[in-house]
Amino acid sequence: TWSLCGQVMWNTAVHAEFVHDHADYGFETAGVKFNWRTIKEKRDAYVRRLNDIYENNVKKAHIDIIRGYGKFTADPEPTVEVDGKKYTAPHILIATGGRPAVPSDSEIPGASLGITSDGFFDLEELPRRSVVVGAGYIAVEMVGILSTLGSKSSLLIRHDKVV
Repeated sequence: TWSLCGQVMWNTAVHAEFVHDHADYGFETAGVKFNWRTIKEKRDAYVRRLNDIYENNVKKAHIDIIRGYGKFTADPEPTVEVDGKKYTAPHILIATGGRPAVPSDSEIPGASLGITSDGFFDLEELPRRSVVVGAGYIAVEMVGILSTLGSKSSLLIRHDKVV
């Protein structure tokens, strides 16, 4: 989810930076306002449209998409079992995807109050303040996007030892 949606949001932040710098190039941009809901609606529609195009192209190529949790079997032919059903084919592509790990409140008090990077795309409004926890590229991009669009943002990075 992050790559395409994140790219749209990154591009949105780039435009915000351009607007911010317009005065330096002689452009008067007083009164320019950003609407989070507009970009969310347009981004979501764009991603749905592209996903439909990709899925239709896969179907046209006579490729089966099987969604679920799968594992390779010990069968002599290349076989994968997904949700109890076996599939055999000369070529099998496993697109693993991933999900963010969310600690329990007993591990980190208040963890349930946060959202994951997936939840970022569900936000209906730009938060006035935000804290992003992590040091990977998604966390760094996300805090940059939020900050550039007007959320007072902080990035928290865990260190196991003092550096």
